[in-house]
Amino acid sequence: MASQKSKQFDPVANLHEIEEKFEMFQILNEEGEIVNADADPKLSDAELVELMSRMVFTRILDQRSISLNRQGRLGFYAPTAGQEASQIASHYALEKEDYILPGYRDVPQIVWHGLPLYKAFLFSRGHFIGNQIPEDVNVLPPQIIIGAQYIQTAGVALGMQKRGKKSVAVTYTGDGGSSQGDFYEGINFAGAFRSPAIFIVQNNQFAISTPRELQTAAKTIAQKGIAAGIPSILVDGMDPLAVFVATRDARQRAVNGEGPSLIETMCYRYGPHTMAGDDPTRYRTSDTDSQWEKKDPIVRFRKYLEAKGLWSEEKEAEVIEKAKEEIKAAVKEADAAPKQKVTELIRNMNDGDLPYNLQEQYEIFKEKESK
Repeated sequence: MASQKSKQFDPVANLHEIEEKFEMFQILNEEGEIVNADADPKLSDAELVELMSRMVFTRILDQRSISLNRQGRLGFYAPTAGQEASQIASHYALEKEDYILPGYRDVPQIVWHGLPLYKAFLFSRGHFIGNQIPEDVNVLPPQIIIGAQYIQTAGVALGMQKRGKKSVAVTYTGDGGSSQGDFYEGINFAGAFRSPAIFIVQNNQFAISTPRELQTAAKTIAQKGIAAGIPSILVDGMDPLAVFVATRDARQRAVNGEGPSLIETMCYRYGPHTMAGDDPTRYRTSDTDSQWEKKDPIVRFRKYLEAKGLWSEEKEAEVIEKAKEEIKAAVKEADAAPKQKVTELIRNMNDGDLPYNLQEQYEIFKEKESK
């Protein structure tokens, strides 16, 4: 019997076929023009203005936070300028009952979710009051361990699922965080249990100084969700409307019992990785900066709203002035917080009887603090 030639599987061709399917989702181009009318979320005029107002407020908050850090009035701070669409538009698609597990750059989202701004400042200063989250605000403090929030999110989402809640757990990391083991464990666990989670990777092109092309051989980070069996999408992270739609749709799938999603937002941070000595001019060129400045999410959205007659220089000035006033008041409230004591640190970190060595230190500092 003549043998039949079997069809040979080409793994390289298969890889390329998968990668080519991840085209970047965009609704609003760099000129503020709708280029994907079918995907337009048709937000009301009031909703569009509110989203823009939040983005402008967040840009001013970033500028003021950098200034405060340089003055020694804030501690750890990771700049956010350039990522307003990725951060604020994704949050805009959430509901109050949803739970946010942020990374250290994601303070704006938890502030808009209800964390008092003065507590965000206290968090930066390392004050324990900054981690005392109001009971009706569903957020965790920003995670410093890169990627750890992903596996925590899988657990929170599973808890919501077990309780029958119609809400989702949402988390963020950067392109560098996608190389962590917790990233893979988190999306795989949530995928296996079909838990209501949204995993967002804010690909701002650099993990500190490591460029995206050296982070992984994968053409996109979004495609990594395929291995976990979860819907994944590559989004223009400088486009507020595209980010909103991608997050809204992911949330709807999650509450409908269809499991988690992975969203990669292509964005850029205009400032340093953090204010702790990073100098982006050592690893980024001025040409690269200029290219991304043309994609500025606030400029893009401003053009769109101005064309619709919804935004003006006067309106933006009002938002900026309001932001400055609220930030000033929050800084004043943070400054009024009682100075931390070593004894409080020991007690906050230890429940019940102290080991003899800590008890000895506790007594020493208790005496010092009483003077």
